[in-house]
Amino acid sequence: MSEVLHLNTHQYDAMVARGAFENLGKRVELIHGVVRQMNPAGPVHGDLIDYLTRWSVDNTRSDEVRVRVQSGISLPEFDSRPEPDIVWLIPKRYMNAYPTAKDVLLLIEVADSSLEADQNLKMRLYSASGIPEYWVVSVADEVVHVFREPCAHGYRWLVTAKVGSEIAPTVRPMALLSIADLFGHQ
Repeated sequence: MSEVLHLNTHQYDAMVARGAFENLGKRVELIHGVVRQMNPAGPVHGDLIDYLTRWSVDNTRSDEVRVRVQSGISLPEFDSRPEPDIVWLIPKRYMNAYPTAKDVLLLIEVADSSLEADQNLKMRLYSASGIPEYWVVSVADEVVHVFREPCAHGYRWLVTAKVGSEIAPTVRPMALLSIADLFGHQ
């Protein structure tokens, strides 16, 4: 009988350090102890990440928020090392350790083919970790699902922002994001 090999974050980090995933030609992340393949980003996904990166940098100050793009965070209590698209962090250096949930102010995933996992598996992971605010940008639906107030099995507060509306992170309410502009509807 075969079983899935379950890894913790220390084992995963050791494999990464030894180059275990370098020749795969695929992006991977560790979620609940399982190495999961991440789909390659298409042009719309890449453009939305570029837009959100610029919006994030333009609407924050470096002494208030550190913006990271497609970099890992560590959730060792859940044997997870996800690599979200955009993360707003407490402003400090993270040279010696990955940011953890307590460092995260806002986490954004752009969901094209990953919508199901981002709205379910990752949403539950991020809420159980205590990440205060999580946005899922749905490429197909041209909406942003905003999750706030984490609890053990999800978030207590959810709103879906559509074209024609604006949203702002709780940590920076003056940083308005136009959904129409995000999806290229000028």
